[in-house]
Amino acid sequence: MHESTRLIPKDTALSAIQPLGPEGADRAAPALPAILTTETVLAVRHWTERLFSFTLTRNSGFRFQSGQFTLLGLMVDGRPLLRPYSIASAHYDTELEFLSVKMANGPLTSRLRDIAPGAEVLIGRKPTGTLVQDSLLPGRTLYLFATGTGLAPFLSLIKDPDLYTRFDRVVLTHTSRLVNELVHAEHISHELPRHELLGEMVRERLIYYPSVTGEPFQTSGRITGLIESGRMSADLELPPLDPATDRAMICGGTALLVDLGALLKSRGFREGSLSRPGEFVIEKAFVTR
Repeated sequence: MHESTRLIPKDTALSAIQPLGPEGADRAAPALPAILTTETVLAVRHWTERLFSFTLTRNSGFRFQSGQFTLLGLMVDGRPLLRPYSIASAHYDTELEFLSVKMANGPLTSRLRDIAPGAEVLIGRKPTGTLVQDSLLPGRTLYLFATGTGLAPFLSLIKDPDLYTRFDRVVLTHTSRLVNELVHAEHISHELPRHELLGEMVRERLIYYPSVTGEPFQTSGRITGLIESGRMSADLELPPLDPATDRAMICGGTALLVDLGALLKSRGFREGSLSRPGEFVIEKAFVTR
């Protein structure tokens, strides 16, 4: 989730969340818009000085597909302050997990980083997003390319049994600036392969490929450079990216979305959507405008 982004145009967003009627300003606790509900914080984990995650209760009526995002936020000065957040939980989990950056000057994250168990958080009722399996044409190998907190939707996807029935192999790449920002690495590498129900599929089909750009690590550099140099293919012992057999999802910073999207298009990949599936998809809700 990127603090400087918006899900929908500014004017539309404000009109959707403002209390209705002239008497709204006089209400001590204005009613929530119909698009929102509240959930309670169950746990908070501060991974680094820049990253944290938190889990919320989940209403039994809240439904989403693996890879989707929803609006999330807090009441500030009597009004909802909202940003899009990808859901990191599996679609069948009884709790909702989210991953976030900490920004001292961020309107929302400067407040959200201080939440504690028992606090109430606003959440949108209608998840959406392009990082869903139906946005892609059938293929053999699925690449999930993430930087930073762009890992969140893929944490949901790699816990979806259906993913492993659609693809012979799933490659999850996660690039961060520092080693300690490779959050959930232990879960992906060691816990998920031992999962009671998913373990066998994960061991047979999931490949985790982390890389770091800001300090020494076993794999260093931007993922685009690792692809272009042939390093990624060599490390994974897989052929170069091929639109005939490979599919890709991308989530992360603007540079990743622009550069990797251009790289894939140069190799013949076509961008897809729910209305017109293709060889790759990008989550554009988090693009800085």
